[in-house]
Amino acid sequence: MSANQQPPTTPSPQHPDLRAWALLLGSFALLMLGYFTLPLRALGDDHPLLSWVLFAAVLTLLTGLLLARIVDSIRGTGRHPGVWLAFLICFSLTVFAGTYYVLADRPGEFDGLVTRLDALYFTVVTMATIGYGDITAAGQGPRLVVLLQITYNFVFLAAAAGALSRTVRSGMEVRAHRSEDDPPPGHRLGHGHGHGGGGSHPGPGQGRRSRGLLRGRKHYGEGGGHGGGRRRSGGTEDG
Repeated sequence: MSANQQPPTTPSPQHPDLRAWALLLGSFALLMLGYFTLPLRALGDDHPLLSWVLFAAVLTLLTGLLLARIVDSIRGTGRHPGVWLAFLICFSLTVFAGTYYVLADRPGEFDGLVTRLDALYFTVVTMATIGYGDITAAGQGPRLVVLLQITYNFVFLAAAAGALSRTVRSGMEVRAHRSEDDPPPGHRLGHGHGHGGGGSHPGPGQGRRSRGLLRGRKHYGEGGGHGGGRRRSGGTEDG
């Protein structure tokens, strides 16, 4: 290896961390599996105080985690803040859906909410502020939870969604800048082998043409030198 040769550099990664997003999909699948299989109504009327305390504790924990990940996303710190934000948003919606499903076990609390899918549907509709009217909160407990969810959506989930959007957009911009700044593979290899400012290695045909041009220039120079010598000598003799 010559003095000006450099080892080939490893290109920087230009693709998102697929393992992190695969972990997000797996976590979401487990979350949905737990939501549709766990005996949520074991709380309900049998343990009303425990149900409200558990709901408040989980919601407080989610709020703290969301705020921490929003700060990480703004500062650009932490590992995979976008993945965490997406999971926490889904988790918070699942918590509200489970609460609606437990409250619907008491007659007169909800109109039109029977199954877990109904509860998840009502949660998403409430978050989107669509309000179809097919499911309505009739009791005081469900209406209190609806008010909490609307406030939670406006304050925390909206901020988390904005931070998630910024994280995804900045990641796409960084990958676009990296792809623009990195030279083509042939150009990178040419510099690595010390060919001055050239980009890639010349092909066999180009090398032969270059050598032929150099030989032609050399012969032309020699011929011109000899002819000039003869003209000068001839001029001297004539004089």
